[in-house]
Amino acid sequence: MDTSHRLLNARLKELLGKIYPNEDTEDLAQTVLEIFWPDESTPRKRARSPSNRLWSERDALLITYGDTLIDGQHKPLDLLLDFLTRHMKGVVSGVHILPFFPFSSDDGFAVTDYRAVNQRLGEWSDIARIAQRFHLMSDLVLNHVSSQSNWFNEYRQGNAPYDEFFYEGNPEDDLSEVVRPRTTPLLQKIETRDGEKHVWCTFSHDQIDLNFENPEVLLEMLRIIRVHIDKGVRILRLDAVAFLWKVPGTTSIHLPETHAIVQLLRLLADYTSETVVLLTETNVPRTENLSYFGNRNEAHAVYNFPLPPLILHAMQSGTARYLHAWQSSMPPAQLGCAYLNFTASHDGVGMRPAEGVLPTEEKDRMIETAREAGALVSMRALPDGTESAYELNCSLFDVMRRTFKGVDEHHIARFLCSQTIPMSLEGIPAIYAHSLLATPSDHEAVERRGMNRAINRHRWQYPDLLERLADPSTDQHKVMHALSERFKIRRKQPGFHPNATQFTLRLDDRLFGVWRQSLDRNQSIFAIHNVSDETVLVSPSEINLIMDEAWRDLLSGDEVILTGPEIPFAPYQCRWISNRF
Repeated sequence: MDTSHRLLNARLKELLGKIYPNEDTEDLAQTVLEIFWPDESTPRKRARSPSNRLWSERDALLITYGDTLIDGQHKPLDLLLDFLTRHMKGVVSGVHILPFFPFSSDDGFAVTDYRAVNQRLGEWSDIARIAQRFHLMSDLVLNHVSSQSNWFNEYRQGNAPYDEFFYEGNPEDDLSEVVRPRTTPLLQKIETRDGEKHVWCTFSHDQIDLNFENPEVLLEMLRIIRVHIDKGVRILRLDAVAFLWKVPGTTSIHLPETHAIVQLLRLLADYTSETVVLLTETNVPRTENLSYFGNRNEAHAVYNFPLPPLILHAMQSGTARYLHAWQSSMPPAQLGCAYLNFTASHDGVGMRPAEGVLPTEEKDRMIETAREAGALVSMRALPDGTESAYELNCSLFDVMRRTFKGVDEHHIARFLCSQTIPMSLEGIPAIYAHSLLATPSDHEAVERRGMNRAINRHRWQYPDLLERLADPSTDQHKVMHALSERFKIRRKQPGFHPNATQFTLRLDDRLFGVWRQSLDRNQSIFAIHNVSDETVLVSPSEINLIMDEAWRDLLSGDEVILTGPEIPFAPYQCRWISNRF
């Protein structure tokens, strides 16, 4: 065993000892090594720095369901590959295909079989073809499995090893402090071969929480991860990871054992021969979210969850005051880590990350304005028995029709501005397919499926979509063409490397701006966005443009004359002012 292998083995035993202090860590560590390196190859650790090429300014992600595009004739995954090849080449580098496994509910997040592809979408070979052309991100739904899964059926029959795979609760325990993302009862009473039991259901009664106190559960998840990596997955999204470990009488979120499990996964990812990135999905306030970077030893990347509600508020209110205050206090990502920047997802716009950032009255006004634009609101249960807004379920494109002032003629410009801000910030930009495609709210799907989140999970008839994309008069063409061009410009700028220096500019409250500087310090970009419906003038001296440099707006192509008049920003206009072009 060489030095690298010995260090890995020692660290594995240390982490396993934290998670399972009463287990034989020597045997557990050996089993883990055999799972990840079944061919007895020697693990080698990668460096933890931007130079390891985990990401660059060329990276951006498209988030989509496997069946966002359908036509009734071809496999949806084949249609997705056609769309990616036809429209996304040179625009994004990777694609996050939301759960593409067999499932029973929650559009894939109640998995019945982690080792199979949903037959309605296609096969592993279809996934592999996409992975050959784009960096593939997939969901590892760690916290729970479907009540219709073979695992849970075996549990109810009392068959090993599944008889200890699920977390059982006691209705007599004090569970009042448990943090919940839903309003349904936490415990579900079920009948098993061994009698009545109560299983823990953090999300829904079709999503039964796994018992990670049993090391066999962790080992089985590691086997599944290995399968996914072998199939071409290179970014693992750890879904609902914050809830993994449960202790009655506590919040049962972000517990030390949970962080130790993430550290173990990061350790394995850093030693794999494949380049594997861990992304944690923790829709919680900022400090809790950032804790998943650990000490550069947990997630490679975390979602920048406050961005969606703060950008939405800025666009509705016409002021970047709160967005600016939040961004000014954000630390740069640690060495070898990055933020994932986005504005909307398949779930909607999360409201928890706005806690402590937006005043209550501003948050309430934002929610009401979104409702007036057709958004729905999902609630979560609080420990005191009350409820609070958990997320806005909406088409972000539709919600951007209305501001605090009402409806105006700036809809598309406002929406484009909202999508350009995350492209400008430190981190990796990700865009949800229905934002890229300017998809309207699907209220019919909400009625048909009885689920708020269906409002932003439309399935496009692919021939119809292609017609719209080819027609310059449609919202779909206008939005996708404009955003694609901005992504193409962005990927050529070293100043937009995910770890390039960033400084938040102090400007008029109607403007949100950051200064970015490339890692080699050769390029500066002043990315400034007008979030209001008013024209704003900015003096070149106000943003400290160096006098002996030539400056140009990368988006418009306009030269910036330092001794000339003030720079105008039309309503919702964005400028990327750079000294390299």
